[in-house]
Amino acid sequence: MVEKSHELTVWEHLNELRKRLLYALISVVLGVVVSVVFADSLLVLIARPIGGLDNLLSIQVTENLSVYFRITLLSGFIIALPFILIQLLLFVSPGLKKTERVWILRAVPIATILFLAGAIFAYLVMLPAALPFLVDFPGPEVLPKWKDYVNFVTSLIFWIGLSFETPLLMFVLAKLGIIDAKGLVKQWRIAFILIAVIAAVATPTPDPINMAILMAPLFLLYLLGILLAALAQRKK
Repeated sequence: MVEKSHELTVWEHLNELRKRLLYALISVVLGVVVSVVFADSLLVLIARPIGGLDNLLSIQVTENLSVYFRITLLSGFIIALPFILIQLLLFVSPGLKKTERVWILRAVPIATILFLAGAIFAYLVMLPAALPFLVDFPGPEVLPKWKDYVNFVTSLIFWIGLSFETPLLMFVLAKLGIIDAKGLVKQWRIAFILIAVIAAVATPTPDPINMAILMAPLFLLYLLGILLAALAQRKK
Protein backbone atom coordinates (compact mmCIF):
# COMPACT_ATOMS: atom_id res chain seq x y z
CA MET A 1 0.00 0.00 0.00
CA VAL A 2 1.38 3.41 -0.98
CA GLU A 3 1.86 5.80 1.93
CA LYS A 4 -0.09 9.01 1.89
CA SER A 5 3.10 11.09 1.98
CA HIS A 6 4.01 9.73 -1.52
CA GLU A 7 0.77 11.09 -2.93
CA LEU A 8 1.12 14.60 -1.58
CA THR A 9 2.55 17.41 -3.68
CA VAL A 10 5.01 19.97 -2.35
CA TRP A 11 2.23 22.54 -1.91
CA GLU A 12 0.08 20.04 -0.07
CA HIS A 13 2.97 19.34 2.28
CA LEU A 14 3.38 23.08 2.87
CA ASN A 15 -0.35 23.48 3.52
CA GLU A 16 -0.23 20.59 5.99
CA LEU A 17 2.76 22.19 7.73
CA ARG A 18 0.95 25.53 7.87
CA LYS A 19 -2.10 23.86 9.40
CA ARG A 20 -0.06 22.07 12.07
CA LEU A 21 1.86 25.24 12.93
CA LEU A 22 -1.42 27.12 13.21
CA TYR A 23 -2.85 24.51 15.59
CA ALA A 24 0.34 24.59 17.63
CA LEU A 25 0.15 28.39 17.82
CA ILE A 26 -3.48 28.22 18.93
CA SER A 27 -2.53 25.76 21.67
CA VAL A 28 0.17 28.16 22.92
CA VAL A 29 -2.34 31.02 22.94
CA LEU A 30 -4.78 28.91 24.95
CA GLY A 31 -1.95 27.97 27.28
CA VAL A 32 -1.16 31.65 27.78
CA VAL A 33 -4.82 32.34 28.55
CA VAL A 34 -4.76 29.63 31.22
CA SER A 35 -1.48 31.03 32.56
CA VAL A 36 -3.00 34.49 32.97
CA VAL A 37 -5.28 33.04 35.66
CA PHE A 38 -2.21 32.06 37.69
CA ALA A 39 -0.03 35.01 36.61
CA ASP A 40 0.34 36.53 40.08
CA SER A 41 1.51 33.24 41.53
CA LEU A 42 3.91 32.78 38.61
CA LEU A 43 5.44 36.21 39.23
CA VAL A 44 6.05 35.35 42.86
CA LEU A 45 7.46 31.95 41.90
CA ILE A 46 9.90 33.44 39.38
CA ALA A 47 11.12 36.03 41.90
CA ARG A 48 11.62 33.53 44.74
CA PRO A 49 15.21 32.49 43.80
CA ILE A 50 16.39 36.12 44.13
CA GLY A 51 14.61 36.59 47.45
CA GLY A 52 11.24 37.91 46.29
CA LEU A 53 9.83 40.84 44.35
CA ASP A 54 11.18 43.31 46.93
CA ASN A 55 14.73 42.60 45.73
CA LEU A 56 13.95 43.62 42.14
CA LEU A 57 13.58 47.02 40.48
CA SER A 58 11.16 47.99 37.73
CA ILE A 59 12.38 51.15 35.98
CA GLN A 60 10.76 51.37 32.56
CA VAL A 61 7.07 52.16 32.16
CA THR A 62 6.43 49.07 30.03
CA GLU A 63 8.69 46.76 32.04
CA ASN A 64 6.01 45.10 34.15
CA LEU A 65 3.87 44.48 31.06
CA SER A 66 6.70 42.91 29.05
CA VAL A 67 7.70 40.72 32.01
CA TYR A 68 4.09 39.65 32.52
CA PHE A 69 3.82 38.60 28.89
CA ARG A 70 7.16 36.75 28.88
CA ILE A 71 6.33 34.71 31.97
CA THR A 72 2.85 33.76 30.77
CA LEU A 73 4.28 32.92 27.34
CA LEU A 74 6.79 30.47 28.82
CA SER A 75 4.07 28.96 31.01
CA GLY A 76 1.72 28.75 28.03
CA PHE A 77 4.38 26.98 25.98
CA ILE A 78 4.93 24.40 28.74
CA ILE A 79 1.18 23.80 29.05
CA ALA A 80 0.83 23.42 25.27
CA LEU A 81 3.97 21.29 24.81
CA PRO A 82 2.17 17.90 24.59
CA PHE A 83 -0.24 19.26 21.98
CA ILE A 84 2.65 20.84 20.02
CA LEU A 85 4.41 17.48 19.93
CA ILE A 86 1.22 15.77 18.79
CA GLN A 87 0.96 18.24 15.90
CA LEU A 88 4.53 17.40 14.92
CA LEU A 89 3.60 13.72 15.05
CA LEU A 90 0.55 14.27 12.85
CA PHE A 91 2.69 16.10 10.29
CA VAL A 92 5.29 13.34 9.94
CA SER A 93 2.98 10.35 10.53
CA PRO A 94 1.85 9.91 6.88
CA GLY A 95 5.44 9.00 6.00
CA LEU A 96 5.83 6.50 8.84
CA LYS A 97 4.85 2.90 9.29
CA LYS A 98 2.18 1.99 11.81
CA THR A 99 4.71 0.68 14.33
CA GLU A 100 6.78 3.85 13.98
CA ARG A 101 3.71 5.98 14.66
CA VAL A 102 3.05 4.02 17.84
CA TRP A 103 6.48 4.56 19.38
CA ILE A 104 6.55 8.23 18.37
CA LEU A 105 3.15 8.67 20.03
CA ARG A 106 4.57 7.10 23.18
CA ALA A 107 7.45 9.56 23.01
CA VAL A 108 5.11 12.55 23.45
CA PRO A 109 4.55 12.18 27.24
CA ILE A 110 8.22 11.26 27.70
CA ALA A 111 9.33 14.43 25.90
CA THR A 112 7.01 16.49 28.10
CA ILE A 113 8.37 14.88 31.28
CA LEU A 114 11.98 15.43 30.17
CA PHE A 115 11.36 19.11 29.46
CA LEU A 116 9.69 19.57 32.82
CA ALA A 117 12.58 17.78 34.51
CA GLY A 118 15.02 20.15 32.85
CA ALA A 119 12.96 23.20 33.83
CA ILE A 120 12.75 22.01 37.44
CA PHE A 121 16.50 21.32 37.49
CA ALA A 122 17.21 24.84 36.22
CA TYR A 123 14.90 26.38 38.81
CA LEU A 124 15.86 24.30 41.86
CA VAL A 125 19.56 23.65 41.18
CA MET A 126 21.04 26.04 38.61
CA LEU A 127 19.44 29.27 39.84
CA PRO A 128 20.23 28.80 43.57
CA ALA A 129 23.84 28.04 42.60
CA ALA A 130 24.27 30.88 40.09
CA LEU A 131 22.42 33.82 41.64
CA PRO A 132 24.50 34.16 44.85
CA PHE A 133 27.65 34.13 42.74
CA LEU A 134 26.33 36.87 40.47
CA VAL A 135 24.76 39.06 43.14
CA ASP A 136 27.61 38.82 45.67
CA PHE A 137 30.43 39.18 43.16
CA PRO A 138 32.92 41.91 44.26
CA GLY A 139 31.92 45.37 43.09
CA PRO A 140 29.02 47.80 43.53
CA GLU A 141 25.83 46.51 45.08
CA VAL A 142 23.71 44.64 42.55
CA LEU A 143 20.13 45.86 42.19
CA PRO A 144 18.62 43.53 39.58
CA LYS A 145 16.16 44.96 37.09
CA TRP A 146 12.89 43.06 36.93
CA LYS A 147 12.99 42.67 33.15
CA ASP A 148 16.65 41.61 32.96
CA TYR A 149 16.18 39.12 35.77
CA VAL A 150 13.10 37.51 34.19
CA ASN A 151 14.79 37.33 30.77
CA PHE A 152 17.72 35.59 32.43
CA VAL A 153 15.57 33.11 34.39
CA THR A 154 13.13 32.22 31.62
CA SER A 155 15.93 31.76 29.06
CA LEU A 156 17.79 29.46 31.44
CA ILE A 157 14.68 27.39 32.18
CA PHE A 158 13.75 27.11 28.50
CA TRP A 159 17.17 26.07 27.18
CA ILE A 160 17.94 23.67 30.03
CA GLY A 161 14.51 22.13 29.47
CA LEU A 162 15.31 21.60 25.80
CA SER A 163 18.73 20.11 26.61
CA PHE A 164 17.01 17.43 28.68
CA GLU A 165 15.37 16.17 25.48
CA THR A 166 18.75 14.76 24.37
CA PRO A 167 18.11 11.09 25.30
CA LEU A 168 14.78 11.03 23.49
CA LEU A 169 16.33 12.66 20.41
CA MET A 170 19.09 10.06 20.40
CA PHE A 171 16.47 7.29 20.65
CA VAL A 172 14.54 8.68 17.67
CA LEU A 173 17.69 9.09 15.54
CA ALA A 174 18.76 5.53 16.39
CA LYS A 175 15.29 4.25 15.54
CA LEU A 176 15.56 5.93 12.14
CA GLY A 177 19.02 4.43 11.61
CA ILE A 178 20.84 7.76 11.58
CA ILE A 179 23.04 6.96 14.61
CA ASP A 180 23.96 3.78 16.46
CA ALA A 181 24.86 3.01 20.07
CA LYS A 182 28.34 1.66 19.29
CA GLY A 183 29.27 4.83 17.45
CA LEU A 184 28.00 6.95 20.34
CA VAL A 185 30.13 4.98 22.80
CA LYS A 186 33.24 5.45 20.65
CA GLN A 187 32.61 9.19 20.38
CA TRP A 188 32.09 9.83 24.11
CA ARG A 189 35.18 12.06 24.31
CA ILE A 190 33.88 14.31 21.55
CA ALA A 191 30.47 14.32 23.24
CA PHE A 192 32.11 15.32 26.52
CA ILE A 193 33.81 18.28 24.82
CA LEU A 194 30.56 19.35 23.17
CA ILE A 195 28.75 19.10 26.50
CA ALA A 196 31.45 21.27 28.06
CA VAL A 197 30.96 23.88 25.33
CA ILE A 198 27.17 23.78 25.77
CA ALA A 199 27.54 24.12 29.53
CA ALA A 200 29.93 27.04 29.11
CA VAL A 201 27.42 28.84 26.88
CA ALA A 202 24.30 27.98 28.87
CA THR A 203 25.77 28.46 32.34
CA PRO A 204 24.91 31.96 33.57
CA THR A 205 28.22 32.29 35.47
CA PRO A 206 31.81 31.79 34.29
CA ASP A 207 32.96 29.77 37.31
CA PRO A 208 33.76 26.06 36.83
CA ILE A 209 31.56 24.96 39.74
CA ASN A 210 28.30 26.05 38.11
CA MET A 211 29.58 24.74 34.79
CA ALA A 212 30.17 21.33 36.37
CA ILE A 213 26.69 21.39 37.92
CA LEU A 214 25.24 21.54 34.41
CA MET A 215 27.78 19.22 32.77
CA ALA A 216 27.08 16.33 35.14
CA PRO A 217 23.38 15.83 34.28
CA LEU A 218 24.02 16.51 30.57
CA PHE A 219 26.65 13.78 30.43
CA LEU A 220 24.38 11.41 32.34
CA LEU A 221 21.65 12.19 29.81
CA TYR A 222 24.11 11.35 27.03
CA LEU A 223 24.80 7.97 28.65
CA LEU A 224 21.06 7.42 29.00
CA GLY A 225 20.71 8.30 25.33
CA ILE A 226 23.25 5.60 24.44
CA LEU A 227 21.19 3.06 26.38
CA LEU A 228 17.99 4.16 24.66
CA ALA A 229 19.73 4.05 21.26
CA ALA A 230 20.78 0.45 21.97
CA LEU A 231 17.20 -0.42 22.92
CA ALA A 232 15.89 1.27 19.78
CA GLN A 233 18.24 -0.79 17.59
CA ARG A 234 17.37 -3.98 19.43
CA LYS A 235 13.63 -3.43 18.96
CA LYS A 236 14.23 -2.46 15.34
